[in-house]
Amino acid sequence: MNNDKKYGIGNKFKAVWQLMRLGHGIMIILGILVGFIIAGGSFSIVIIFAFLTGIFLQASTFALNDYYDMEIDKINKRTDRPLVRGDLKPETALVLFCVLFALGLICSFYVNWTCFLIALITAIFAVVYDAVLKKKMKPLGNIYIAYTMAIPFVFGGVAALKTNAISLNLHPAIFIISLIAFFAGVGREIMKDVMDFEGDREKGVKSFPWYIGIRASNVITSLFYIIAIILSSLPFLLKDFGVYYQNWYYLSLVLITDIILIDVSVGLVMKERANTNSYRKPTLIAMFFGLLAFLVGAFVGG
Repeated sequence: MNNDKKYGIGNKFKAVWQLMRLGHGIMIILGILVGFIIAGGSFSIVIIFAFLTGIFLQASTFALNDYYDMEIDKINKRTDRPLVRGDLKPETALVLFCVLFALGLICSFYVNWTCFLIALITAIFAVVYDAVLKKKMKPLGNIYIAYTMAIPFVFGGVAALKTNAISLNLHPAIFIISLIAFFAGVGREIMKDVMDFEGDREKGVKSFPWYIGIRASNVITSLFYIIAIILSSLPFLLKDFGVYYQNWYYLSLVLITDIILIDVSVGLVMKERANTNSYRKPTLIAMFFGLLAFLVGAFVGG
């Protein structure tokens, strides 16, 4: 009876959802939407294809990631991963990667040429990251992951362009929010390296903690978060950012992000043995409110 429950349809659906990290997919859709709105895009089938591109490519990347990380995840006791629990076979992850990878690229082709090139480059780097960077050059892999957190805003902005010519002529707010996401993303990835340090070390993965130690890695994480916090104030303070200038709706929401990141940064620096695992969800919540701040700010003027 327990075996039937374990491999029931409901459990399989949950396992596939966890494998593809569709919760992250929702945040990617929001990022694309923010970039699209800031760029003045008009809603049509194009934005649907843009959303599908983001969902399919991120899901395929996570499926491949879990396939390559299965042994390390077992050492780190990552029971939140369906391959570790045995709910899905490794071959299933590979099949999902191939199918979703192809679908993502096909969808991007129907947005415009610039979006297709962004999707193609990102998808290629995703494979290189999972197969090479993550184990042999983890710090470079961290930069790639941060890039994937930043690029949805640019992708959404490009999707709004009324031309099929290759162009990155976008509103400055799109580049600022991309930088905020990038710096926060690098910080979060280094923080996760500390959390996974034992498993990485056992498998010979040289992450930031391996090179500079856990304490120094926590300090660097905090510095990246502080940079993201400083950048988040610019849209409110500078006229060049249009609707975000002196927009109190934007400020009230982005302050939630900043307060969470400040709290995490202080904890990482002040505590000699900071529990990085406890900061994982708060930083994800902080990023969500940052997304919400730009989304609400785009609709409601200052």
